[in-house]
Amino acid sequence: MNPWQPDSWRSKPILQQPAYDNQAELKSVEATLSTYPPLVFAAEARELRRQLGQVCDGKGFLLQGGDCAESFSEFNAPKIRDTFKVLLQMAIVMTFAGRCPVTKVARMAGQYAKPRSSDHETINGVTLPSYRGDIINSFEFTEAARRPDPQRLVEAYHRSSATLNLLRAFAQGGLADLHEVNRWNMTFLENNPQKDKYQDISRRIQDTLEFMDVIGINSANTPVLHETSLFTSHEALLLNYEEALTRVDTLTGKPYDCSAHMVWIGERTRQLDHAHIEFFRGIHNPIGVKVGPTMDEDELIKLIDVLNPNNDPGRLTFITRMGADKLEANLPRLLRRVKAEGRNVVWSSDPMHGNTIKASSGYKTRNFDAILSEIKQFFQAHEAEGTYAGGIHLEMTGQHVTECTGGAYEISDDDLAKAYKTQCDPRLNADQVLEMAFLISDHLRSI
Repeated sequence: MNPWQPDSWRSKPILQQPAYDNQAELKSVEATLSTYPPLVFAAEARELRRQLGQVCDGKGFLLQGGDCAESFSEFNAPKIRDTFKVLLQMAIVMTFAGRCPVTKVARMAGQYAKPRSSDHETINGVTLPSYRGDIINSFEFTEAARRPDPQRLVEAYHRSSATLNLLRAFAQGGLADLHEVNRWNMTFLENNPQKDKYQDISRRIQDTLEFMDVIGINSANTPVLHETSLFTSHEALLLNYEEALTRVDTLTGKPYDCSAHMVWIGERTRQLDHAHIEFFRGIHNPIGVKVGPTMDEDELIKLIDVLNPNNDPGRLTFITRMGADKLEANLPRLLRRVKAEGRNVVWSSDPMHGNTIKASSGYKTRNFDAILSEIKQFFQAHEAEGTYAGGIHLEMTGQHVTECTGGAYEISDDDLAKAYKTQCDPRLNADQVLEMAFLISDHLRSI
């Protein structure tokens, strides 16, 4: 294999990239970004890799979630706070149920690019470039808005930086206090139509916290009760941006993509001889690869050979996205092959993408029961094969949107129009994702 450089991907075929009109402007933007400070530090990425190594060994669990695509227009503190809060609420339930640490990785501070099924979109006889995320172009259906604009890379950097600053402040400044998080969960339960199913675990958490207070273990003298760690991630689709933010760590001499702690390759761009695999093989972040139902066992092993040649636990996470109707027939054969080869990978379930449908109302949606079914099958497949179900990966928001049907509040097709706000894929709302956490906790207790 040829020597790796941050720009060696440029000699490979590449998919899902915008066609910029002004290449000189693009080069100028890339050069500017390459002089900016990193968004994350290599030591933080190494710590996440260590924690994912524990997950790989069956001693932890990965919770990854956030927006399908972040939006410049919805960039504000309340939205960031609400997603942060719901991730913490899920994590405390899962930690208590599974009796193991939960590594929290947000799809935030960089999830601005999206792959599309077509390069162009036609509406009322007008054909324009597809919307590829705010780092590339704008959602509005006009010729000017859909033109790929290199300056958006700089804007995405600054918004990602501000998001990270706020997340770090929330994590260390008291918003993550376990007493507060459990109070939020109690409030969620009070209003939930199916609260009787979930209130036992929340009461047990409350009893534990009260007992700790009595014996003198509290937020004032125990930082772990008052603070938390949260890592960031995104699909590293736009390689111009990722290369510009790649830095050589001064302590280890190794290159890291400092746009996020963890980055992943999507289902549409994981070709072995293409640019994304070439870029990912050289960076030392923990990385993910989306795995769909058509994945071949031999190809999966070849991906491991390229992306994790030293078989390091925590380096590589396979994020399965198969669909509730396809997982049972396809995941077990992959688990068996990887186990037989003795390869160290984290297995995480993305139950969202394989369960997308078009509702009778015309909206693209996902059904809560189908999402839960895929998660349950994911756990069952691992139990049957003697492997470890290491995590879940959800497209979700802390806001009360109506984009996915079902759940305790029984959102119907007719309800979707009430608060359908996504610019790309439908997300679980705050109530649905917390309900999902309580239901998943039943499976974690049995592991």
